[in-house]
Amino acid sequence: MRISRTRTATGLAISALALGTLPAWAAPSEAVAPTAPPYAASAPVAGATRQIPLQGAVNVRDVGGYRTYDGERVREGRVFRADGLSKLTDADLGTVAGLGLKKVIDFRVPAEVQYDGADRLPAGLSPTSRPITDNGLFTQLLTAIGSKDPVKQEEMLGNGKAAAFMRDVYRTFVTDSGNRAQFAATLRDIADSRSPLLYHCTSGKDRTGWTTYLLLRLVGVPERTAAGDYLASNTYRAAYDAKLREALKQGGLMQNPDLIIPLQEVRADYLDTALTEATQRYGGFQGYLTKGLGLDTGTILRLRGRLVG
Repeated sequence: MRISRTRTATGLAISALALGTLPAWAAPSEAVAPTAPPYAASAPVAGATRQIPLQGAVNVRDVGGYRTYDGERVREGRVFRADGLSKLTDADLGTVAGLGLKKVIDFRVPAEVQYDGADRLPAGLSPTSRPITDNGLFTQLLTAIGSKDPVKQEEMLGNGKAAAFMRDVYRTFVTDSGNRAQFAATLRDIADSRSPLLYHCTSGKDRTGWTTYLLLRLVGVPERTAAGDYLASNTYRAAYDAKLREALKQGGLMQNPDLIIPLQEVRADYLDTALTEATQRYGGFQGYLTKGLGLDTGTILRLRGRLVG
């Protein structure tokens, strides 16, 4: 019985880390209200809706509200980005229902869904599974944290190894044909949808962050602003992620939970890694969109027509 309980506790903590959520015993008693992102370049126009405040998720945002190069604005209420939706409360479901969503796309791989649970959504709405590989991140965490061995954890995650692993994850956004197909399908869905759409992964920062960066650049949002939206996940997730590190330490799973900070954060060099890979393989960002993702001019025009005005 003791072995079973230990495995269960370890599994919950590991899944919490890998999935960006907290085990029940360490969850905050109330939602953490993030501060505004500290960079004017990424601020939306006045009156634009940004974060969708929920109790069971911390990184849910409207993609709209940004200015484009030509002074137009990305419409609000059309596309939403999110972290995990499996822990939404009844009150959250009412808020999500008010968004008018007709499609929810889930980028999580099966192992994530198994540990964290299926999306909890308003009645009549079911997720579209569109898994994008984590490049073995879940297994990496399972091995490191499950060992409870600080030496092994240092060997696997220390000395820049965790950040290097994340850069490898971002390379797969460009190099992996399956990943490219999933990103492309999502962008086509947005272009062709007449109703609000939401896509998400677990923490709402990497797969979701890259998708949003692509989308904003495609419709004419300046690169600096698109990058600011990507980096804003650090602001929205900061308090929650710090609570998770403390839970891992208090639970006896890690002596130095700061080893996982590179896995919890988004960083400019992660984004730059994907963009550099796109240049090397496809001649640049535009080549990645057209050759790598197979997006034609019609799709790009439909995206802009639907989202900008």
